[in-house]
Amino acid sequence: MDIKQIQELIKFVSRSGVNEVAIEQKDFKITIKTNQAPTVINTIAPATATVLPAAAAALPAAIETKPVDPVDESSKYVTIKSPMIGTFYRSSSPDKPSFLNVGDEFSVGKVICIIEAMKLFNEIESEISGRIVKVLVDNASPVEYDQPLFLVEPM
Repeated sequence: MDIKQIQELIKFVSRSGVNEVAIEQKDFKITIKTNQAPTVINTIAPATATVLPAAAAALPAAIETKPVDPVDESSKYVTIKSPMIGTFYRSSSPDKPSFLNVGDEFSVGKVICIIEAMKLFNEIESEISGRIVKVLVDNASPVEYDQPLFLVEPM
């Protein structure tokens, strides 16, 4: 997670009214706390989410979680997810061709899309090599952090 993503997360937490958010990845852990009064929220848990015991104790009892149906695609595919909140674009401008289309092969480091966040256009580079099986988001659509963007057959 880079500094821009952390700043966006802090702004999101302060606007949303949530008291505390904790994110833990392989080599990174961040907890953001506010001094606001508790807010009751309803959320849908992603299929791959895991709640750590320490984080579970911090969640309000009023949060309702609903399981998400698993992706009906074969497990041999990998999902490329959005690294940030913003607007998803498949090309660098409306008159340019898409970075990737269904069936296209790509390698590590290739720009696969652009996500606009806070008036900045962030080129998203692939961390894997593969072939696009399905584009999961429409062009110029808003996306959330960790939202699936592409279904990829790894190579």
